[in-house]
Amino acid sequence: MMQIDIMTLFPEMIRAVMGQSIIGRAQDKGLVRVRAVNIRDWADDKHHKADDSPYGGGRGQVMLAEPLFRCHDALTRGEHVHTVLLSAQGKAFHQDAARRLLDKGRFILVCGHYEGIDQRFIDACVDEEISIGDFVLTGGEIPAMAVADAVCRMVPGVLPDEQAFTDESHWDGLLEHPQYTRPEVWRGRAVPEVLLSGHHANIVRWRRKMSLLRTKTDRPDLFARFVPRDKQDKKLLDEIKNSDR
Repeated sequence: MMQIDIMTLFPEMIRAVMGQSIIGRAQDKGLVRVRAVNIRDWADDKHHKADDSPYGGGRGQVMLAEPLFRCHDALTRGEHVHTVLLSAQGKAFHQDAARRLLDKGRFILVCGHYEGIDQRFIDACVDEEISIGDFVLTGGEIPAMAVADAVCRMVPGVLPDEQAFTDESHWDGLLEHPQYTRPEVWRGRAVPEVLLSGHHANIVRWRRKMSLLRTKTDRPDLFARFVPRDKQDKKLLDEIKNSDR
């Protein structure tokens, strides 16, 4: 079973989201466990204080190292558990990072808040810092839930079959092809004929070409790093290149 412990000042926020929909059902089945742990429970004063003003002056508050450490220590019980801090200073999160965390089997996500957390806790307990984008949020809860969702959906049994996520955007470095459903014509816009043909090989080929084309158009940075997986990919790339001339 995949286990993810999320250290947070707002556990109800985590529980409200991760207990719903696909991930909620996966927890009910015992396939994954996403546990929200309140950092304030390990504060050493009656007010459950978890932050203080920064040394050196400046605006805002900084999360205290000691409650964070006590919370982390209670979760790890002296053993090493891979620990991730959600941080604007972290490395960009992507599908390969999600797969790497999946292989851990268990890991801890730490949600920062306010102006950040005491660096000494990071130095003592954090293995890596992850960012979900070049922007700043009010806290690490939303990024933590995004990371947990991305990992949990790959656990066997959470989705109907493996193809439910291997065919999607970013799995192999490409964006996903366009999707269509009924009706065949909607407000004058028709579903591509190939999808109505019933010819499986042609449909697969069209979808792969659309993935390549969409990635080239919308994410040229990904497209520049893409490596063709077979002769068909090379042929489709040649077709796309020739159509640009």
